[in-house]
Amino acid sequence: MSNLTRSISVFFLLISILNNTYAADKAKIIENIDARFQAHQDIALKIYDYAELGYLENKSSALLKNTLRDAGFRLEEGVANIPTAFIAEAGEGKPVIALLAEFDALPGITQSADPFRNEIPAKASGHACGHHLFGTASLGAAIAIKEWLEKNNVKGTVRLYGTPAEEGGSGKVYMVREGLFKDVDTVLSWHPGSENVATVKPSLANRSAKFRFHGVSAHAAAAPHKARSALDGVEAFNNMVNLLREHVPQETRIHYVITEGGHAPNVVPDFAEVYYYVRHPFAENLKSIWSRVEQAAKGAAMGTGTTVDWEIIHGNHSMLPSKIIATVMDKNLKIVGGVAYSKKEQEFAEKIYLTLNSPELALGSEKIIQPIKYKGSMGSTDVGDISWNVPTGEFRSATWVPGTSAHSWQAIAAGGMSIGVKGMQVSVKTLALTAIDLFENAELVKKAKAELQKRRGKGFKYEPLLGDRAPPLDYRK
Repeated sequence: MSNLTRSISVFFLLISILNNTYAADKAKIIENIDARFQAHQDIALKIYDYAELGYLENKSSALLKNTLRDAGFRLEEGVANIPTAFIAEAGEGKPVIALLAEFDALPGITQSADPFRNEIPAKASGHACGHHLFGTASLGAAIAIKEWLEKNNVKGTVRLYGTPAEEGGSGKVYMVREGLFKDVDTVLSWHPGSENVATVKPSLANRSAKFRFHGVSAHAAAAPHKARSALDGVEAFNNMVNLLREHVPQETRIHYVITEGGHAPNVVPDFAEVYYYVRHPFAENLKSIWSRVEQAAKGAAMGTGTTVDWEIIHGNHSMLPSKIIATVMDKNLKIVGGVAYSKKEQEFAEKIYLTLNSPELALGSEKIIQPIKYKGSMGSTDVGDISWNVPTGEFRSATWVPGTSAHSWQAIAAGGMSIGVKGMQVSVKTLALTAIDLFENAELVKKAKAELQKRRGKGFKYEPLLGDRAPPLDYRK
C-alpha cells in the first residue's frame, strides 16, 4: 500500500470514528432529554395553569429563571426595561447560539384539558397558542446544550432569551431595539403546532394601535343636538377603513375590535376606543397602508365633530427565515421522529378531531416528519424582527391534534395533557441537536450569515415598526 493510499484510508477511518462518536453523542442527548420528561411536563403545566398575559407573566418568568439558575446559567433579569424579560447563558466565547422562550397566554379564551368544549369561568385567559410548551422546550434544550458543551469541552455560548408578550406586545422587538442580539450568531426558534415540520415561511409584518375618540356627552333623547358621539367617530372610522379594503394590495389584512363604546344607550358616549391590526408581507407597504388608516381616523373625527388620538401598541417585521438552518432542523427532526400516541391519547385525539372544522391534516400525521414548508404564513410574530438581524431558523412540532388551529379551545385542551408534552419533547430534542450541529460546524454558521446578508439586500437598515415608544407594560390590564 502506498503512503498516499494509507493516508487516505486513515483519513476516512478517522471520519468514520468521528461520525460514529457524533451519532452516539446525539443518542445520549436524546436519552437524557427523555429522562427529563416529567420535569419538563411539570414546568409546562405549571405555566399552563398560570395562563398569564403579556408583560404580566411574573410567575411563569420566575419559574423559568429559577430553573435555569439552578442548572448553572448566568442570568440577566428585567432586560429592555421589561420586568418579565431575561437572558440566561452558559459557556464562553463564540459562536453564540440563542434560543427563544415565550410564555404568555391569550385573553378571552379558556378551556380544560378535556376533548370537549369546557370553559373555566374562573379563568379569563388560556394557552391557546401553546407558549407554555414553547418556553419549556427551549429551557430543556438550553440545559441539554449546556451539559454537552461542558462534557465535550466545546468552546461557545448557549443563550436563552425569555421573551414576554409575543401576543400583540412585541416583547422581542424591544430586546432587538436594545441591541441584545448584536453578538448572536444564530437563533433557533420553534412553535407549537399540529404537525412536525421545518419551515422557511415568511410571515406578515404587523402594526397595531388603539384609536381613541373624544366627544361630548348629553342625554341621547332630551339633548342629542348638544352631544358629539365618540362612538360615531369609531363607527365612521371603521366604515371608512372597510371601504379602504378594496383599494389596498390583496395580501393586506386589517382587523379590529371596539374596546370601548359607551355604557348606556341614553348617554351619548364622550369616549370610545377601537383596537386595530394592519398586516402586509412587506414593511414598507405596511407603512403606506397604515398612513391611510391614520388619515381615515382624522377624517372620521372631523366628520363627527370629535377628536382622535392613537397609541401604537406593537409592530413586527415579517419573518425572514434561514433556509440553511431550516435544513439542519429538518435533518434533526427526522432523527428525533414524530409523536406516538398511547391508547388513551388516541381516544382523546379522535374526540378532538371530530370537533375540528375542515382539518387539513389526518389523524396519524403526528407520527410523520413533513417536508420543509416554504409557503408563506398569514400570521405575524415578533420573531420576525430578530430574523432580519440574526440568521433564524424555525420549525413546528405536533403538540396539538392534527388539523387543530392555533388560538382555539382544542389547542388549549391538547396542550394541557400528555399529547402537548410529547410534542414538546420532540422540540426539546430537535433544538438541542440543531444547536450541536452549529457548534460543530462553523461553516454552517458562516453560510447562514451570508444567506441573511443576501436576502436583506444592500443598504438594509433595520427600523422597528413600533418606533421609540416604551414597552406597553399595561396593554393587557
